[in-house]
Amino acid sequence: MGIFSFFSKEKKEVLDQGLSKTKQSVFSKIARAIAGKSEIDDEVLDNLEEVLVTSDVGVETTLKIIDRVQKRASRDKFMNTNELNKLLKDEIAQLLMENNTEDGGSFDIPATPGNPYVIMVVGVNGVGKTTTIGKLAHQYKKAGKKVYLGAADTFRAAAVEQLVEWGHRADVPVIKQGMGSDPASVAYDTLSSAVANNADVVIIDTAGRLHNKVGLMNELTKIKNVMQKVVPGAPNDVMLVLDGSTGQNAFEQAKQFTKATEVTSLAITKLDGTAKGGVVIGISDQFKIPVKYIGLGEGIDHLQIFNREEFVDSLFG
Repeated sequence: MGIFSFFSKEKKEVLDQGLSKTKQSVFSKIARAIAGKSEIDDEVLDNLEEVLVTSDVGVETTLKIIDRVQKRASRDKFMNTNELNKLLKDEIAQLLMENNTEDGGSFDIPATPGNPYVIMVVGVNGVGKTTTIGKLAHQYKKAGKKVYLGAADTFRAAAVEQLVEWGHRADVPVIKQGMGSDPASVAYDTLSSAVANNADVVIIDTAGRLHNKVGLMNELTKIKNVMQKVVPGAPNDVMLVLDGSTGQNAFEQAKQFTKATEVTSLAITKLDGTAKGGVVIGISDQFKIPVKYIGLGEGIDHLQIFNREEFVDSLFG
């Protein structure tokens, strides 16, 4: 990943700081769960289960983790509570690896003239969708890629204005039409301009409405079909943006959008302002969709490629 290596000191500091509220919350809960205990017994496991569930890891994933911890403690005969954090770190990282939850992508995608890499971004309003697009555009631009943005959320004037502002900040062109225009038409124009100008990456914003799943499905399908007339096989990635600070509501949004369209990657935002960072573990495990990026702050460089080992290490290390 070159200069975007997740293992750089600067990136690690941003990750540690971004997850600090979750880490403090989890550690304080674990401390209470094991108070007065010298070994990992049934009571500790019951308390740990409550800690993980209340940290928004999710019930199903929590039960998997507890089962793994119990088997490990039984196999190793005696484990004291001081070893619990390392045990959790190891087992959660291993769980995500076994579920084929891959580490995130790369900003250094191979460029193909006339055949740009197309990302269609979906998600409800308010999750940080447009902000994530702007930060992605900035990172791709830093990686030397030619980027075009498409303002296909034409139902909200604020969405178009926000994307235009992010395009200005990232110094990339934004293709837009008038308020209420056909989103598929915007996508078509964006890809046509991108192909004509040998762009490497195209990122398409879409409307964030869930009140009518049939309408949403039809709209996203239409956008896909129109894009494929310009770039065969587009989109290369359908990225769902979720607000990590909403905890269990993020699970519900993931369920609804995966029913409405084929989601191929996830970006989980706003982790810096919440103690609900455990939601990343649960969503990674339950949906088997790669978490590509995590948002750890307002800065334009605060969108990071997700690396499961570094994430778990920052949380439990």
